[in-house]
Amino acid sequence: MNRTNFIVSILVSISIFSLFSCTSDEIGNSKDVNPDAVFFDYEVWAEESKEDVTVNLQYRMGGKNGTTLILNEPSKVMLDGEQLKVDSAKVTGAYYEVQRPLSSFAGKHTISFTDLNKKEYYEEFEFKPFSLEPDVASTLNRGDLVFNFKGLDPIDYLSVILTDTSYTSDDINDIDTVRNGRLIIRADRLSALINGPIHLQFYREQILPLKKPTKEGGKFIITYGLKRNFELKDAVKL
Repeated sequence: MNRTNFIVSILVSISIFSLFSCTSDEIGNSKDVNPDAVFFDYEVWAEESKEDVTVNLQYRMGGKNGTTLILNEPSKVMLDGEQLKVDSAKVTGAYYEVQRPLSSFAGKHTISFTDLNKKEYYEEFEFKPFSLEPDVASTLNRGDLVFNFKGLDPIDYLSVILTDTSYTSDDINDIDTVRNGRLIIRADRLSALINGPIHLQFYREQILPLKKPTKEGGKFIITYGLKRNFELKDAVKL
């Protein structure tokens, strides 16, 4: 990473911090809010190398950056029939969170929210982790790098991040298209990297439309990723 990109990274970090600062950490009670004015803020995330999937559900007054809410009876939220308990933190406010084993979480799930009027809102989603087949070799030569995936849609999109150990190189950080399970990083893009150890990351972020939101709306994001390390070398000249 060169000095210019280092400064940009700092600015991006500041921007991200500002974004979280703009998201309210205040806590209110759902009994004080019109049920139609509750904003659903749903996130699910996991990594291949982690044991658990995290499901984090928040309810807000005042839109996506609004005050977080504690659900007062009879209001409640359930994941696959299990009622979730409220928790809170200084940065995020009130939230409902559960962790489930990644090894058994693939498949369909249901989030059920009941408002103060006992009206129920169901959101069904499918958690689809992906994998590399075959896996990444310990050493890769310069040239077109081809990666084959299992578990993605015929046309899908992944965030692709490759970083080396040099302070002066630019690294790679892009969103690439995966067609029929295949992603190709062209040889010319590898000029941003020096030979040696490379840290590779693939992330898929799905932004799903809510099927049954309140009038206030909401957002639903599912993120899954995997990481690999390999040695990058010059192609062998015959």
